[in-house]
Amino acid sequence: MNAIISTPTTLISRQGLQLRPGLLLAWTTLGLLLLAVAFPNWLSPVDPLAADARLAYQPPSPAFWLGTDENGRDVLSRLIHGARPSLFIGLAATLVGLGAGTLLGLLAGLAPAWLDNLLMRAVDVLLAFPDLLLALVIITLFGQGTSNLILAVGVASVPRYARLVRAQTLSIRHAGFVEAAVTLGRRPLAVVAWHVLPNAVQPVLILACLGLGGAITAAAVLSFLGFGAPPPAPEWGAMMAVARNFMANAPWLMAWPALAITLTVIAISVIGRDWLRRSEGRSL
Repeated sequence: MNAIISTPTTLISRQGLQLRPGLLLAWTTLGLLLLAVAFPNWLSPVDPLAADARLAYQPPSPAFWLGTDENGRDVLSRLIHGARPSLFIGLAATLVGLGAGTLLGLLAGLAPAWLDNLLMRAVDVLLAFPDLLLALVIITLFGQGTSNLILAVGVASVPRYARLVRAQTLSIRHAGFVEAAVTLGRRPLAVVAWHVLPNAVQPVLILACLGLGGAITAAAVLSFLGFGAPPPAPEWGAMMAVARNFMANAPWLMAWPALAITLTVIAISVIGRDWLRRSEGRSL
């Protein structure tokens, strides 16, 4: 009997041990990224914009750990300084999509049926376009630049958040604690702010954490296509855009920013999925 009772606990503990190394690696990667964002000048060996044509195309070595680019600039320094704009664009775009999607979904969930249908049909139209294509259309309309890049990536993610918030709002608006607050005479805005919104937003925050990696990737792709920060800005997507012209004689110029983007997205996804798993466990 004791063996039967202890078996599930043993399995759970073993699963936890199997998950810890990957999660620890993800948190370590995220911690290093945050250090690069907060203290780029302390971590970078030299000025990321300092050029010396005599040192162009130096392969990775003890003198230049990640090599040098076509202008003799240190790739490691540029990679460290590129963490801040790359993560900032992804985070800002996620906040834009989260904020606009939450407001739109909350309005649709609380509005009369005709307005709800109208808003959701507009959301369905946006969902008909792939995120990258929709972002390209927005950039074409408003022009290039970091601000428009953030707006484009953020607007492209609005439909996902709007639909989830609407679904949560529709299920919460008739819940017992909401009806009790209305019965006690609380104002509609107070009911929405204190009862509906907090319960509707909690699952959306997990989706936003998972969507942050996608926003960073989309921003890097658009920068790679030439719609982001112009050279010589040390931004990962822009670095890849320049590096594609030198793949034959300096492949490391493409490899390092691509690896940085990949590790960042994987780390954020692992942490977000762990958060989702823990949230589902608490709900059970």
